[in-house]
Order: sequence, then C-alpha cells, then structure tokens
Amino acid sequence: MKKIQYREWGIEAPRYWGLLAVLGAIIAVAGFAVLHMEHEGHWVTGMNNQIVWGTPHVFAIFLIVAASGALNVASISSVFDQKLYKPLARLSGLLAMTLLVGGLLVLVLDLGQPARLIVAMTTYNFKSIFAWNVLLYVGFLGIVAVYLFTMMERKANSYTKGVGVVAFVWRLILTTGTGSIFGFLVARQGYDAALLAPMFIIMSFAYGLAIYLLVLMFTFNSEGRALGDKILGRLKSLLGIFVSAILYFVLVYHLTNLYGTENHEYEAFILLNGGVYTATFWVGWVLLGMLVPMAILFHPALGNSRGGIVAASLLVILGGLAAMYVIVIGGQAFPMPIFPDKIILESGFHDGVAGAPLYYSPSLPELLLGIGGVTVALTVTLVAVRMLKFLPASLADEVVDPHHG
Repeated sequence: MKKIQYREWGIEAPRYWGLLAVLGAIIAVAGFAVLHMEHEGHWVTGMNNQIVWGTPHVFAIFLIVAASGALNVASISSVFDQKLYKPLARLSGLLAMTLLVGGLLVLVLDLGQPARLIVAMTTYNFKSIFAWNVLLYVGFLGIVAVYLFTMMERKANSYTKGVGVVAFVWRLILTTGTGSIFGFLVARQGYDAALLAPMFIIMSFAYGLAIYLLVLMFTFNSEGRALGDKILGRLKSLLGIFVSAILYFVLVYHLTNLYGTENHEYEAFILLNGGVYTATFWVGWVLLGMLVPMAILFHPALGNSRGGIVAASLLVILGGLAAMYVIVIGGQAFPMPIFPDKIILESGFHDGVAGAPLYYSPSLPELLLGIGGVTVALTVTLVAVRMLKFLPASLADEVVDPHHG
C-alpha cells in the first residue's frame, strides 16, 4: 500500500454552509419538539402506562447500537491487522463517537425532565443493567477518543494496536449490555432471552457499517475524491455477511420461542396477528431490511453498482429502525402475564390484562426528537471532517492495493 495522505473535506463553501443550514434547521425543529414535550408533559406523546419506551428510544437504541458497529472498520484494521482498512479507520472512530452522542442525546432529552440526568450520574444501582450502561457509554467515548489520537498523532502510532484491542473488547461489552437491557427483563415475554445480547452485536456490525458506507460515499463523491472498487467491494461484501447473520439470529430467536408453549401467544402476536407490529416485522425488518439488501449485495451486477450499494445500505438502516420498533415497542405492547391462567380485572397500568394488546401511535414531537438525534450525529461528523484530517486524499485501487493491475 502506498503512503496514505489525509486531508480535510474540501467540498465547496456554499454547498457546505447550505448543507449545515438545512441540518441546523432540522435540529432547531427537534429542539422545539423537546421544549413542547417538556413544557406540556409526556401526555402529548403516544407513550402511556404500558408503553413507556416510545419512538425516541427506537432511534436512541439504534444509534447506540450503530455506534458500536461503526468502529468495526477500525477494529479490522488495527486489531486484525488488515492493512486495506487502515485508511478507513479514522472516519470509523469518528462515526462511533458521533453516533453514540446522538443516541445518548435523544435518551437524555426524553427523560421528561433533563435534570434527572444528574440522578443517573450520581446514584448507581449496580443491580440494574442501566447503571452499567452509563459507565460503558462514557468509557466508550473516552477510549475511542484516545484511539483516534493514537491514529492521528504520528508519535503515538505505536500504541494504536493496544488501544484498538481495548476499544474492540469494550464495544463488544457495551453492545452486550445494550442487548441485555432487554434480555434481563424477565417480566416481558418478548425480551426475556439471552440470545438478544449476541443478536444486538451482529446487528451493530450491519447497521454501523451501512451508515459508514453512506457517509464515506457521500463525502468522497461530493468532493470528487477517488473511491476505488476494491474498498467498496470489501465493505459491501462484509455488509451482506452481517445482514445474513442477523437473519440467522432472528430465525433462531423465534424458533426457540416457538419451541416453548408459554411463548406461543407472543409469537402469534408478532408473527401473525399483531397488526402494525406484524407488518413492521415482515415487511420492514425481514423483507426490506434483510432479504432485499442481501439480494442486491450478493447479485453479480447490482452488488457491484454504486447505486445498488447505496440502496442496500439505506434499506439496512430502515430495516434496523423497523427491528428496534418491533423489539422495543412490540415487546411492550404485548400484555405482561403477571398471573398466568388467571383472569385479572382491567387496570390503568395494563398489568396482566387478558384482552387485546395495546397499540401505540407515535406523536410528531417524538418522531422529530429521534430525527434530531440522527441529524446531530451527522452534523458533528460533517463539521469534524471539514476541520480535521479524518478522510484519506484518495482510496483509488492503485493506492490501497499494491497488487492492483
């Protein structure tokens, strides 16, 4: 591999400032939505006594999971010593930090009263997986910041592999912790499964890589930098493998649930008669989020076209949001069987209700808050690549592959 040169993102100033103005406007609208929810209270959202994690949590958990996966490219470079991925590592670390910040911002602003964050930072119940995750998220940001420093400061390059190993292990623990939030919730039939932890890890690989591909292609194409087929071919093949692995885990998860009679009602709810949740599962997650992207990525012609790679990446991201909607909201909509085989009088808290599951309709402020978190992550990323040398000057095949031609 030839010596890689890095430089700032050199898109024309009018286009850059115009893009930031659009992103800033979206963030401002999201800010007004947050103020509206804080001032009026959470009754203006679609959340209720049964569904306490709404659409903002769908976006937040997706961004947190994707942040871990976005670091995968840098890990392949330093931990597994794959030189082809080394020029991609800086952007990988940057996206890992910005996506996590965007996700945590949504969580903080959805607390109802942001000052409650002080309680979360000063009072720890180590029997709660949430307390563990607070430490894991903050630690992840610090470790990745050091990781980026070792990559960008020549005198610290010798420490890159060691810090990269720490970051790799830490992000696996972080994503395991995020998946365990649901895996440890025994009261919900749709959550109580140890398989959710490794499934969240492989989901992070796919969703983080899909976002990485889109940002890489956008920044390079907007400036006219060379982006060779060698790099894109490797990344799109990885994405196809990761999406295939998600499909495998989803299949095993539901087959495992179907094996136990106690889970048949929940499985019937998600797979057959759950209305919007069933449609989101089959159409949003399985068909558009996995099967169609796999068909594109593994197709000999479509998989080698840049338009096909963009379409597949977008579908994987939309499928990821659908997956989080099914897991987070669908899992809450199904009634908790507090007293199995008993008839329980209906309660305002829907505890043990033997009637129809509750359907949740997300409100506009919730949706705007979630979109705002994504926009913040993208804005910080674009400002960072404009100001610092995160992007290689060229990723042409003859630059990254010494055996090219």
